[in-house]
Amino acid sequence: MSSRIMARLAGAGWVTAVLFVAQTGAASAETNFEGRALLFYTDDVGIFSATRRLTRDEDPTQPALDSILTNQGSDVVFEPDAIARTSVDNRWGTTHLSIRGQGFIYAENPRYNHGTLKVQALQAFTPDTHLLLRYYYAPNLFLGENEDRRPGGEGLVNEVVTSQIASARIEQRLTKDVEVRLLGRVGIRRYNDAFAQRDTNFWTIGPHVEWRVSERVKLGLSYHYERGLAEGRNEPQLRDDVSYVNNYVSADVDVELMERLSLSAAFHYERNDWTSGIVGDIRNGAHEDVIQGEVMLIQQLTESIRAMAGFQRSNRKQSFEPDAIKNTNVAFGVAAVF
Repeated sequence: MSSRIMARLAGAGWVTAVLFVAQTGAASAETNFEGRALLFYTDDVGIFSATRRLTRDEDPTQPALDSILTNQGSDVVFEPDAIARTSVDNRWGTTHLSIRGQGFIYAENPRYNHGTLKVQALQAFTPDTHLLLRYYYAPNLFLGENEDRRPGGEGLVNEVVTSQIASARIEQRLTKDVEVRLLGRVGIRRYNDAFAQRDTNFWTIGPHVEWRVSERVKLGLSYHYERGLAEGRNEPQLRDDVSYVNNYVSADVDVELMERLSLSAAFHYERNDWTSGIVGDIRNGAHEDVIQGEVMLIQQLTESIRAMAGFQRSNRKQSFEPDAIKNTNVAFGVAAVF
């Protein structure tokens, strides 16, 4: 499926959603805006955005990252984030619509600057039963300079990828404290011409559980199974098939430490089993392990403004490489709802 077709389908889907709301007795719309600004120090600009996306609600399985793309030095990164939300009542319940734009602006490495767009609709049929539809778009993400494997290749050239993902999630509350969710998604990654063999179609399925352990503690558990098929499996002469099977496990906890002060922490693990069968492909029979932990302190300053400070640490190890790739990120920021 081409990027153009995917974009048209997504656009048609959101036009349909808007018409659905407009034609179902919509009333009592509520709209608000949230802005957030985070300032990061990262010790590796080549892997920063991959570390930031490694959560269940972002894009945890991401593009393949070769070691030549990492260890690119430290930087300060500004991450602005804006969300517009509206809620509309209709004959089937309430529809919650939102659009989110997120940016990543590097102080000393502007080639890595990029943005993402997320559009979603959550239909609440009852207080206990919801359906979430989401479209995620990450255009022209610069990964770094990589080896051009084509015959007569030019050595090191820019590697750039665009990702588009459509997902659906069914949410059902079993008790007042426990909610189960089932996620399914399909997506495409499309690279610039020098790396077209890495163009990948993929699909994901997995359950999530949200458990209110106590009045002050909420626990989340997630598992994703994902299968990705790359064009490189049909081009053995390039020996660059990034097809994979991915297993992703995540646990997160939100704790209210005291009035107006809370802590959010998460642990993520994923295993990429590369499925290339091409003789001479470095990923033939190989795998990758990713372990990541993160913590964020959140101080509610007023009813609409909060301050945040966070820390992330990731460790990536390819079975065919002697050393792991590590990344540390430290963040400070504020958020406000209008």
